[in-house]
Amino acid sequence: MKQRFLTPLLSIVLIVVGLLVWSLVKGNSVLLGLDLKGGAEVVLEPAEDTELVGDELRDALDQSVEIIRNRVDGLGVAEPDITRQSNRIVVQLAGVEDQDRALDVVGQTAELRFRPVCGRIPAEIVDFAGDTSTSGSDEEVNDGPVGIQPSDRDEASSVDTSSEGQTESKVITAETTPEGVGCENLGFTFTEALGMPSTLPEDDDAELPAILPGNADVCAGGTECRLVLGRTMLTGAALETADSTFRPPEWLVLPIFRSGEDGIDLFNAAANECFNQTAVCPTSQLGIVLDGVTESAPNVQTPYFERDQITISGDFDQARAEETALVLRYGSLPLEFETPSSRIVSATLGKDSFDAGVVAGIVGIALVALFMFAYYRLLGVAAILSLALSGTMLWVVLAWLSTSRSLALTLAGVVGLIVSIGTSLDSNVVYFEHVKEDISNGRTLRSAVDRSFPAAFKTIFYANLASLIGAGVLYFLTVGSVRGFALMLGLASILDLVATYFFLRPFVKWISLSDALSSRPWLYGLPTEEVEPT
Repeated sequence: MKQRFLTPLLSIVLIVVGLLVWSLVKGNSVLLGLDLKGGAEVVLEPAEDTELVGDELRDALDQSVEIIRNRVDGLGVAEPDITRQSNRIVVQLAGVEDQDRALDVVGQTAELRFRPVCGRIPAEIVDFAGDTSTSGSDEEVNDGPVGIQPSDRDEASSVDTSSEGQTESKVITAETTPEGVGCENLGFTFTEALGMPSTLPEDDDAELPAILPGNADVCAGGTECRLVLGRTMLTGAALETADSTFRPPEWLVLPIFRSGEDGIDLFNAAANECFNQTAVCPTSQLGIVLDGVTESAPNVQTPYFERDQITISGDFDQARAEETALVLRYGSLPLEFETPSSRIVSATLGKDSFDAGVVAGIVGIALVALFMFAYYRLLGVAAILSLALSGTMLWVVLAWLSTSRSLALTLAGVVGLIVSIGTSLDSNVVYFEHVKEDISNGRTLRSAVDRSFPAAFKTIFYANLASLIGAGVLYFLTVGSVRGFALMLGLASILDLVATYFFLRPFVKWISLSDALSSRPWLYGLPTEEVEPT
């Protein structure tokens, strides 16, 4: 008789232990969230000059959430919590080692533009604020590697760079720049460009020329300069994907263009102009600009390229090359964002929160265990073992979700687990009280155990179902840490039903079949005298 209940009892224990061993061998572990491990949080809001409103703005924000999530996944950040809250995007990155790098990648606009190089200005002529320097003469300018259009060369030689002869400051705007393609009809001469300020990132317009600083790698002679760049000939929208690689002695970014007229055909049209040094691209250099920074300005040496045989070189180290490939791979953000707030949660603060949660859980379990042992004795032991079994199953599930779905346990999730302890023990109390009631009505222990479980389990099922419904509503209608609370509560409710039916029921039945134990009702916290039925 006892064997019939011992077999399923041992089966569920062996299954759970097997799952635990499998999880440990696989190296699965529960990831900790931002508030338990430390990390970074940033809030992104659309820039004030954003013209999108209503559904268009919401669609753009949803698209931005997906792009940011893909970028963060590419960084290898565990359990990124990226949500849209009204017209804001909240990004939480737990356990990030290089927090500044992660935050830069999150908010990077990642607008890749291919602009023809119209000419170069030595950096010492004008600083980045647009003030004329007195360090060079007009002959120095003319002899330098300016690479300008022939029509501008003679006029450039007569420029006066002394403090008394500054040219009038001019800024690139749509009003001052006539229509054109590439370097055609820039709207200013090289003489005027000498006294013009560099284009600021926020003023950079793809449809207008730009003046951007260049480092030694993109400027002739190995010195810094400023590049006069024509209108954008194509953007990163023509890309299909991008990767990074190391080819001694430098790191490279390898873009792969889309097929057809919206991809590689656009790039080859630009390459043909540069290769033939037309008025559109007179220097044969095609500038590759990412977020207002000239990453590279290679000379185009062939008019035709295969879509997967193009490289972007620049002053890349490994991290920069990987980040550039990452943002290009997942596209540019459809909105320009501002960052009204960001915070760094230190690992120390996260550890303090984690330790506090662990202490709260241990104290709660200890107090509950003492109560169950004092009031129910052997039945209390059964309750704690059932709780341990469901807790083990929960750990296995969380570790698997952490590894496969990057799920992390947050402080709110810890609260959900602590609440679920009470819910699980409620199930045991319902069963035990049914047993006590049946014994008070004159049944034997064995008879009461058999008769009480179906009625008690019905109550337990509907109670857990109500918790599960509430957890589901919270999970699907809320965002952020509240979802972590709901998930823990929902999982605990399901596993409580499993542990109650497959462990608690056969365990209580098994110990009730022992003659030595069943003859001592006080060991179960039951009435010491059975009342004879009338």
